[in-house]
Order: sequence, then structure tokens, then C-alpha cells
Amino acid sequence: MPQLRVMPAPADANVYGDVFGGWIMAQVDIAGSLPATRRANGRVATIAVNSFVFKNPVFVGDLLSFYADIVKVGKTSITVYVEVYAERNRLQADTVKVTEATLTYVATGNDRKPRQLPPLDTPLETPVNTSVTSVDS
Repeated sequence: MPQLRVMPAPADANVYGDVFGGWIMAQVDIAGSLPATRRANGRVATIAVNSFVFKNPVFVGDLLSFYADIVKVGKTSITVYVEVYAERNRLQADTVKVTEATLTYVATGNDRKPRQLPPLDTPLETPVNTSVTSVDS
């Protein structure tokens, strides 16, 4: 399932209808931050764009799907790989890979300074009480 789906508008493109690379980069950063934020159980900041490749142009009207997966976890950092696909003509289901990138995020506290990631065995949500109480009739 995509982390993000968005359709660029005319304001996101040059006069020829090609979407600005910077706009795509911003969307990739948002998509990559979603799994990083979940893993960090809180705030993250982008600290590096390790790689970024534009494979095909993006046009106004393309429906973009951003897929993001965590590929590496450190003490405070999370590296995420993002792939972007464009659905060109939704009537004919023409889909092409347009971008791939690897970004690194760091977990930060309220003071905006790096903090350690929580261990994976720490529940991220309050568990639901699943015990059943029997009632004698």
C-alpha cells in the first residue's frame, strides 16, 4: 500500500507541463518520514538525502504513488528507501517508475535534539484488554 498518493497541479509544473523536481523531492521526503515517524514513535528530522534518481518525467495529471520501506535502523537514525510510480493515463492503466530515493531521518525530542529510538519490543499503543471474564449462571 502506498504511503502517499498525490496528483500534481499546474502550479507544480513549468510552462511545458513537466513537474518540478523540487516538488517531487518534497513529496518523497513526506512519504519517507511516515514510516520513520512510526518507527521512532514520534518526531523525526531529515538529516540526509543519500541518493535521489529521477528515472522518468512527471506530468500534471499523473497520479503518483509513493512506496516507502525502512532499510536500516541505527541508535537514533532510520534510513528509508522510497519508490515513486506515476499512473499516466488512468483509463489505460499506464504505470511507470519515475523516482527512487534513499533518505535518512533522525529521531528527535521536543528539544529538537537527537534521541534514541525506542526498542522494537516496546508497544507503541496501549494494549487492549483481551481477557474474558466468565459469568456463572
